[in-house]
Amino acid sequence: MEPNYLDLDPEERINKLLAFLSVILGASSICAGLYPPLGIIAGAISLFSGIRGRRSSSRKVATLGIIISAFGITMSVVFWIFLGI
Repeated sequence: MEPNYLDLDPEERINKLLAFLSVILGASSICAGLYPPLGIIAGAISLFSGIRGRRSSSRKVATLGIIISAFGITMSVVFWIFLGI
């Protein structure tokens, strides 16, 4: 039986997508932390996506994205201080 796509809430779908996007961008902010401005930007976008994603039923995924993005931002700032850009 196929799901009825008319019954799906568009806001819920967007918030679930933002929760998963938060995890992906959070991981990329850790990798991008080697160039600190890029890591901070990716981490900030990921943090915003995670906060918005917590409104969905994927709260645990969004929380994980927030934690990963906070770690990525922290790593970028520390690396920026040590690098002295």
